[in-house]
This record gives sequence, C-alpha cells and structure tokens, in this order.
Amino acid sequence: MTNKRIPSEVKKSYWYWLVAIAAGVFEMLIAVTQTLSEDIEAGSGIFIQAGLRTIIFAALVFVIVKMYRGNHWARIALTILLGGIGTASLLIDPINWVLEGNSLDQAFAGMTLYSGLFGISRIVHLASVMTALILMYRPAANKYFRLDA
Repeated sequence: MTNKRIPSEVKKSYWYWLVAIAAGVFEMLIAVTQTLSEDIEAGSGIFIQAGLRTIIFAALVFVIVKMYRGNHWARIALTILLGGIGTASLLIDPINWVLEGNSLDQAFAGMTLYSGLFGISRIVHLASVMTALILMYRPAANKYFRLDA
C-alpha cells in the first residue's frame, strides 16, 4: 500500500467500479438462471461461460485494487477495458434492438421478471462505470496518479 493520501474521488471511483462488477455478476447470474430454467440441456456450456466470466471479474477486481493504490497503468487499463470495451459491450445489444425497429413500448410489453431485473441491473452497471470513470479523472485523482508515475 502506498503512503500517499488517497483522494476521495479515487475512493469513490473504487466503490463505483466494484458496484459495476457486482452488477455484471448479477447479470451473469440472471442469464444462468434463465438459461437453466428454459433449457435443461444447456448444462456444461453455461457453466463454462460463467466460470470464464468469473475469472475475468476477479482479474478486473485486481486491477481496480491496483488503481485504488495509485497505479497509473491500472487507471489506463480500467479506462480501456471497462470504460471503452465494456461500455460498448453493454450498449451493442440495446442499440441493435432499436435499430431493428423495436420501441420502448415493445420492451415494456414483453417484460418478464428476468428482463426487468436485467434491465435495472444494466442501468446501474452503466451508471456506475460512467461515474467511476469520471471520478478517476478529476483533478485530485490526476494528481494522485501523477505522483506514482
């Protein structure tokens, strides 16, 4: 652990990143539960995917902790991996769905417990990523990361 004082922006960013990861885990659990309840033969494939995602989530938590401790490389990695690639992956399906001519009326009309929980989690997920990203680049945070460079 570093001896320098951790700015509140970095502390808050840390917690928002963890909320984003928790939302991702929750979304994965919803997907697994829904798949297993609808397709008894999904078995091992879904568990392999869940296992790989769990490893990725654990690696991302490691990077988040490194960011909290002032490692500039971790801030860059979070910006690219979660702020860029992760955000794009969260938005691609909804954008494609709208581009296919669907509307919000259709989304609400066909809503199930799974899709409702997933949608709420996805909103929390996106908001957490955006908030964490912004906080990570506030002036006090920039100074904190420059000291470790």
